[in-house]
Amino acid sequence: VQLQASGGGLVQAGGSLRLSCAVSGFTSDYLTVAWFRQAPGKDREGVACITANDGGTYYRDSVKGRFTISRDKAKNTAYLQMNSLKPEDTAVYYCNTRVRGIDYWGQGTQVTVSS
Repeated sequence: VQLQASGGGLVQAGGSLRLSCAVSGFTSDYLTVAWFRQAPGKDREGVACITANDGGTYYRDSVKGRFTISRDKAKNTAYLQMNSLKPEDTAVYYCNTRVRGIDYWGQGTQVTVSS
């Protein structure tokens, strides 16, 4: 299983970005895919996830109403649409999945929100 994250960049506060996580080696519909982020000097934290099979979605409180996680079956890709970005959203964002008890991580994509 390999994950390729992309879509980060520099944006002003209030702006939007869409992150992509391309999954290879496994059909993403059968995977729970999550986005994590890690800001400098802070622990990595979960941001959102979309569950296998029923596609249920979950978000950390600080991003509810601003971020949306989704996936495209045909492209075997998960997305994180981020709107109304704030400077505190600045971090490296990683996508993650777990297969047979093993965690797989994308390489991380930098999101920087200027005030």
